[in-house]
Amino acid sequence: MSTQWIKASEIGEYLYCQRAWWLRLQGVASANVHELAEGTRQHARHGRGWQWANLQRGLVALLIVAALILLLMQLAS
Repeated sequence: MSTQWIKASEIGEYLYCQRAWWLRLQGVASANVHELAEGTRQHARHGRGWQWANLQRGLVALLIVAALILLLMQLAS
């Protein structure tokens, strides 16, 4: 018995256009190849921006902790 997973994107695709979903399952190539490729590039760029923002957030937290430690050391002496 094999488990066949249904992805959330497949459900979204089916709800948006049942015919496009069915055609994809039949192996029919999309006529919007260039638009799909551009969308993939845009998503990748957005993902990189999100990673950079998370890295900056972590760095800010680290700097705040370091500043608090230095402040406490200064107050203790």
